[in-house]
Amino acid sequence: MRILLVEDNEALADGLSAILKGTGHAVDLVRDGASADAAIASENFDLVILDLTLPEMDGLDVLRAMRARKDKASVLILTARGAPEERVRGLDLGADDYMIKPFDISEFEARVRMLLRRQAGLRSSAITFGAVALDLNSRTFSAEGAPLDIPAREVGLLEILFMRAGKVVAKEAIMQSLAAFDDDLSANAIEQYVSRLRKRLAPHGLTVRTARGIGYYLDKAPVA
Repeated sequence: MRILLVEDNEALADGLSAILKGTGHAVDLVRDGASADAAIASENFDLVILDLTLPEMDGLDVLRAMRARKDKASVLILTARGAPEERVRGLDLGADDYMIKPFDISEFEARVRMLLRRQAGLRSSAITFGAVALDLNSRTFSAEGAPLDIPAREVGLLEILFMRAGKVVAKEAIMQSLAAFDDDLSANAIEQYVSRLRKRLAPHGLTVRTARGIGYYLDKAPVA
């Protein structure tokens, strides 16, 4: 999943970015409100983690502009501004959650997982398709109870397809979800990941099919 982190405290921003990348998410980091507004207007994100007290443009103004454009990405406000009226304003402007600094990292990670599940329209942290199961909390796959050893980039791709199982996901949407600003991710790379996933999933009765000219979708493989 693709996350935009908007935080001007360098140490905190780098720490949170490392945590989110460590769980396999594509993370874009900006350090001021104007850059955040420009990024949100030009890119698609699953989640925006937004500080409020920012250089150049206040976080609430970023949020207001985002919702005015009908952008439906989930928003987690992460700020030291904890007065009740600030929380009410943020939530009324369209934030999905509000955390006050300082905060517990494990709670932060849990709230990120919850918002990403909600963004995908999922209530449970466990999804099963055929013989394969996805644990969204740990972002791990298993087949008939045994863990599947899948490299991180392929985990990200399979997660996207799994959460939309049976539905076509455009190649461009996959590339946006997997790639941060500084990543060099090509259409050919996606095709290579798909090819590898097919080989990994074949023994478990699943495959990744191509919708020619559009994208890919997860399907159950025919019985041989």
